[in-house]
Amino acid sequence: MITNQTERLNFASTKNIPDYPDFLDVQVKSFKDFFQLETKSDERGNEGLYNTFMENFPITDTRNNFVLEFLDYFVDPPRYTIQECIERGLTYSVPLKARLKLYCTDPEHEDFETIVQDVYLGTIPYMTPSGTFVINGAERVVVSQLHRSPGVFFGQSFHANGTKLYSARVIPFKGSWIEFSTDINSVMYAYIDRKKKLPVTTLFRAIGFERDKDILEIFDLAEEIKVSKTGIKKYIGRRLAARVLNTWHEDFVDEDTGEVVSIERNEIILDRDTIIDKDNVEEIIDSNVKSILLHKEDNNQADYAIIHNTLQKDPTNSEKEAVEHIYRQLRNAEPPDEETARGIIDKLFFSDQRYNLGEVGRYRMNKKLGLDIPMEKQVLTKEDIITIVKYLIELINSKAEIDDIDHLSNRRVRTVGEQLSQQFGVGLARMARTIRERMNVRDNEVFTPIDLINAKTLSSVINSFFGTNQLSQFMDQTNPLAEITHKRRLSALGPGGLSRERAGFEVRDVHYTHYGRLCPIETPEGPNIGLISSLGVYAKVNGMGFIETPYRKVTDGVVDLESTPIYLSAEEEEGKMIAQANIEMDATGRITASNVIAREEGDFPVVEPSAVHYTDVAPNQIASISASLIPFLEHDDANRALMGSNMMRQAVPLIRPEAPIVGTGLERQVASDSRVLINAEGDGTVEYVDANIITIKYDRTEDERMVSFDADEKTYNLIKFRKTNQGTSINLKPIVRKGDRVVLGQVLSEGYATQNGELALGRNLKVAFMPWKGYNFEDAIVISEKVVRDDIFTSIHVDDYSLEVRDTKLGNEELTNDIPNVSEEATKDLDENGMIRIGAEVKPGDILIGKITPKGESDPTPEEKLLRAIFGDKAGDVKDASLKASPSLHGVVLDKKLFARAVKDKRKRTQDKDALGALEMEFETKFVELKDRLVEKLFLIVNGKTSQGVMNDLGEEVLPKGKKYTQKMLYAVEDFAHLSKGQWVADDATNKMVNDLIHNYKIKLNDLQGSLRREKFTITVGDELPSGILKLAKIYIAKKRKLKVGDKMAGRHGNKGIVARIVRHEDMPFLEDGTPVDIVLNPLGVPSRMNIGQIYETVLGWAGQNLGRKFATPIFDGASLDQINELTDEAGVPRFGHTHLYDGGTGERFHQAATVGVIYMLKLGHMVDDKMHARSIGPYSLITQQPLGGKAQFGGQRFGEMEVWALEAYGASSTLREILTVKSDDVIGRAKTYEAIVKGESMPEPGLPESFNVLMHELKGLGLDIRLEE
Repeated sequence: MITNQTERLNFASTKNIPDYPDFLDVQVKSFKDFFQLETKSDERGNEGLYNTFMENFPITDTRNNFVLEFLDYFVDPPRYTIQECIERGLTYSVPLKARLKLYCTDPEHEDFETIVQDVYLGTIPYMTPSGTFVINGAERVVVSQLHRSPGVFFGQSFHANGTKLYSARVIPFKGSWIEFSTDINSVMYAYIDRKKKLPVTTLFRAIGFERDKDILEIFDLAEEIKVSKTGIKKYIGRRLAARVLNTWHEDFVDEDTGEVVSIERNEIILDRDTIIDKDNVEEIIDSNVKSILLHKEDNNQADYAIIHNTLQKDPTNSEKEAVEHIYRQLRNAEPPDEETARGIIDKLFFSDQRYNLGEVGRYRMNKKLGLDIPMEKQVLTKEDIITIVKYLIELINSKAEIDDIDHLSNRRVRTVGEQLSQQFGVGLARMARTIRERMNVRDNEVFTPIDLINAKTLSSVINSFFGTNQLSQFMDQTNPLAEITHKRRLSALGPGGLSRERAGFEVRDVHYTHYGRLCPIETPEGPNIGLISSLGVYAKVNGMGFIETPYRKVTDGVVDLESTPIYLSAEEEEGKMIAQANIEMDATGRITASNVIAREEGDFPVVEPSAVHYTDVAPNQIASISASLIPFLEHDDANRALMGSNMMRQAVPLIRPEAPIVGTGLERQVASDSRVLINAEGDGTVEYVDANIITIKYDRTEDERMVSFDADEKTYNLIKFRKTNQGTSINLKPIVRKGDRVVLGQVLSEGYATQNGELALGRNLKVAFMPWKGYNFEDAIVISEKVVRDDIFTSIHVDDYSLEVRDTKLGNEELTNDIPNVSEEATKDLDENGMIRIGAEVKPGDILIGKITPKGESDPTPEEKLLRAIFGDKAGDVKDASLKASPSLHGVVLDKKLFARAVKDKRKRTQDKDALGALEMEFETKFVELKDRLVEKLFLIVNGKTSQGVMNDLGEEVLPKGKKYTQKMLYAVEDFAHLSKGQWVADDATNKMVNDLIHNYKIKLNDLQGSLRREKFTITVGDELPSGILKLAKIYIAKKRKLKVGDKMAGRHGNKGIVARIVRHEDMPFLEDGTPVDIVLNPLGVPSRMNIGQIYETVLGWAGQNLGRKFATPIFDGASLDQINELTDEAGVPRFGHTHLYDGGTGERFHQAATVGVIYMLKLGHMVDDKMHARSIGPYSLITQQPLGGKAQFGGQRFGEMEVWALEAYGASSTLREILTVKSDDVIGRAKTYEAIVKGESMPEPGLPESFNVLMHELKGLGLDIRLEE
């Protein structure tokens, strides 16, 4: 039981709701499975990075003399912490190394020794514990992609004349597509790579079904008749199924080579479908053929007419002709020889180098076609092709169903791990090519694996993936919900996916298989609707990439409540009868209702309990996290619920967050899975607390103390005003006090839109639904001044401003507070590095970082030189390049950081040498101390016991078997870090302690080695900065934003609006007891939008406020009207919130009662301060000389066609002329106007607009000589 939790009164009627899975599993688990770092190298599964290495190695040179083999891979710890990477603009990554073995198979090179080496392959971005990647200082998320699963798909389309055309498409994991389809003449063609078409029978001949007889036998269409004079006559009147061919071989001499070449000749005696009569019989007997094929006389001939039609279209008669025909189709050239022609089909579909269905593809093929080809066989087989054609024929004859391509069994998820595997595959394939080239070049000399490998190849592929791929996105970090949702997002866009333009309505629509897997509500509005979706709360992605959702098993009308729920994919769910989670049942799980509404695929039949196979596990199973956070979602229209779930992600974290009175019970889980808060790691006591740190002394057993190298106390640093990607701030505060007892999992901090361990995106406000003097017309919001005064909706936003110091051609730039031609007043807050002091208030135009940069100029005269030498005036040769505050910036300096490269001169080098020496000494002592502690602890554990023989990693015995342990013996062991996990003593419990102790020792040792490496690096190199940059100065400025007119606010039900007026507290409408309301919303915004959930929330919220209680009303299983009425009666609140209000201005009672209550409102990230913008003069476009547009460019407002019409309609000719010339692109006129204004003269005449000159130049470019006549 966790002590400081908010207890919520839960209205859920459904019992036995299972725990939610970890919401970030989809990211974290996928990455873990990809790297498999926690698995021993010999136990690694054939997936992820290991699999990619195995696919690309071993690599041999062209003569197969040298072999480079892959043994293992491992990573070193990252050089910087995550926070340091964010501050310095670096990538949080680990160095990847591979152990490679190079040996020679050629007897001539017997002097070549086998070499095993660890080779550095580059740095690889590493996932943070919260499922993000830090790339160049910015947190990014790799979004999972929903794409079409590999396998075979059967579909249909309609020809212009109304004929149905059927097709089967085989989509591999990698390799060429092959499609089989029919045309209007009922002929079946195979299309290879969507371009070249050939009759299916040609393909059959090419894969070994050479003669018509073989092809017809596949489909059991013909009977073979032996030819004899008497026997054949009784078949007169039957039709031939195959041609009667006379085949012979001719030898002729090739004139070029003089070789004797044999060539096959075919003479057609009788064609297919010829009806046998007396004359034909003679021809058949004369031709000396052994047998003929006749059509079978049964009913399935009609079904297979398409095969006969296709044979008629087939231009080939033998395998040789078929492969040559295919070669000509694909290559548009004659095959050089028969072997090459045969190879082309093999290479395309039957070679595992070029073609791979993947495990998923093979599984789907076997499932669809009822085959049982082993999963390892991931290329096409003859059996596949035949079965596909047979299925297609069944489809044509309406004996089979076409596939629904939007069914979730035909779409799978590519998680981070799989996307990275693919990128590694590309990188390693490129690397393999260069290795092969280098092997071929280095034929005779001795070389090592390091000489063969270029580490840039791999890291450039990986870096471009993280930097530019459509699925690697800048994380939405407005609040914890936005983060968690972004990580659980599924996109159908991206490489290998759909494009917005081509995606039709069907792909975007909700499908019945989305139930419990993809949220039907949460998707963006706009062009991406339906293409980007969110995982359901219970959904998981299985090993094959299909989304699964949990159900409880039902046997004979009894629900199994004991076992853990069973996860089913969309395919496993087909044909199952599934009841809802809130069906009536008794304590044992027996369904008590006589009839149950169930779901079977897309239908909702009413069935008896015995017919039900499964039930849902929870009512909110269908929705995503965001949608599950909307109370009374069941009373909202889906369109508004969509807006509600999208707007909660835009809520800005407030200074004082407050959890909602009316929640859904999911708030705690979201806050804990977002990995923002600090939780206690065990039971213990709070030793010390202040705003920055919490120290806890954990209760430990003697054994735990024995195997640990850490003190009992652990200190946690709280995040203070850290900037997020969106400029909001993370600021955590402790919620425990000194001396408090804490238990495992207890939340120790709050902040960043959380309160008491629950998600808290907004504030609870007293609301009245009524018009107020027209100020809340069209969704506008009237709000009380008290809300602003009490900082209820105040948020803090942090911006960082940075300035780089470079070395220029004319010399180095410099950070300084001594800036030429700047008053002392302006530089009073700058330190000696020119950086503004922490705590200084910043106004527009203030200098944030002072910098001077050398400027080129003509040589000074001797007099000037003398004066400069005397007075030391350097103002002449530098110019001010300082960073100044932008026009709208008001704030306080929160922090400053200066990163600098180490600059080396002789003195500095000597100092560094000494410092490095001292550092080595210091760490040497630390290493020795650590080993001493290890040996002491070890000796205490194994004292008096006998060694069982302890080995190191190389298999050498370090502690001999049968000897009693002594301290001396343990001290003699040189390297404890590389001992294999072995048997130290005979007893298992002691062995476990020893192994735990050594494991903790390794962690400690790694930490020490890591910090030694980093401190050395800091001394020798300084801070890591991009090339050409000497220093990087960063200033963090905090802006306090109070609620203002123009800010956007919203509830959780899609009820959004703009603050139109902030009214004095005393002027707000008040209740009978004199309490003024905080916010007035327009009642007209409710009925037409059908989001009644806000009214339920308002009424229940008021009851909760009066009773001092908080509620959880889960979606689709929330509080009923009766329950709400009971609570309002208990709280002394009028039913339905109907209350008479009084006018704050006159004190008179309003005529009608209004709905009053407590609603949860959010302040959204669209703040008026960020949008407000004005320009007087500013930048102009280079060619047209017109002002730029947009706030970011400090641009102006476009005066477009319609605006011109408006002025024309008023006849305001002078104003119009001024706007189109001197205020826009009349360059000379602009300058003259400015002068006239400054001198107070009258306006000059406008000149020629620059855009006219642009037109002139364009016409000249067309070769027209145009001159202006005066």
